[in-house]
Amino acid sequence: MNQLLAIRAFARVVEAGSFTKAADSLDMPNASLSKLVQELESHLGVRLLQRTTRRVTVTPDGQDYYEKTALILRNLEDVDTSFNIARSKPRGQLRVDTGGSTASEVLIPALPEFLARYPDIRIDLGVSDRSVDMVSDNVDCVIRGGPLDNSSLVARLIGEAKMVTCATPEYLKQYGVPAYPEELKNGHRLVAYMLAQSGRAIPFRFLRDGEKTEIKIEHRIGVNESNGHMAAGLAGLGIIQTFAYAAGAAIKDGTLVEILQPWRPAPYPFHVVYPQNRHVPQRLRVFIDWLVETFPQRLG
Repeated sequence: MNQLLAIRAFARVVEAGSFTKAADSLDMPNASLSKLVQELESHLGVRLLQRTTRRVTVTPDGQDYYEKTALILRNLEDVDTSFNIARSKPRGQLRVDTGGSTASEVLIPALPEFLARYPDIRIDLGVSDRSVDMVSDNVDCVIRGGPLDNSSLVARLIGEAKMVTCATPEYLKQYGVPAYPEELKNGHRLVAYMLAQSGRAIPFRFLRDGEKTEIKIEHRIGVNESNGHMAAGLAGLGIIQTFAYAAGAAIKDGTLVEILQPWRPAPYPFHVVYPQNRHVPQRLRVFIDWLVETFPQRLG
């Protein structure tokens, strides 16, 4: 038995929660992966995983073994990296996930510079406003805005985005320009951004002189994807509250008009997030450093 390979195979099954997903991420036949784990269990004389037709669960012995060997694997990978990093260029595939408008307005326009700097790195970009399971979906990192609620992930702040409230000139001509946030309750039509996971509408938020205001009224239309949300605003369906980087060009050319400027919401934080129990390869390290260098100006 190749014990190191077997330990790595077992760890990936624990992280992915599935033999099939673990085998795919390791580019290994499912049968070979299963055999490695069985050999490891025989070597240790304990059951590490409980298998059923529907799911794989980690036994108490398996959880204990995973936690102890995960540290060994990370230390070994750090040693390898310290020897390789000085004489090798970052290379390989990165799987990155981010939201719609962040991809189209911020990340993709900036990627030519990154790929020119690191020509041996390939990027598979997943674009969706729906949260992914980073481990089971085998994603290296996620770029997301808003508060973080998962303590099992490592997060690094990469910038803050200004927020604006805006509508088309035609809409404002028909319904009037609100002078303060509470006026939105007087017959105005709002286009809500809906959370993709829960379907909950994000309230319109405002901030002035340290005082926060939230407007929760029934929206005319709700959209759960950021590019679609912007399109609804451009179509004149109502007032939207969105990122300045997404609406900036339309505001500049007069297609949209910013309103309620004195009540601009607080800046929206963006983070790059990755699993804390997974080794951070050199290609991911340089990508994260590049995001920290590039994103603040582009988000602002």
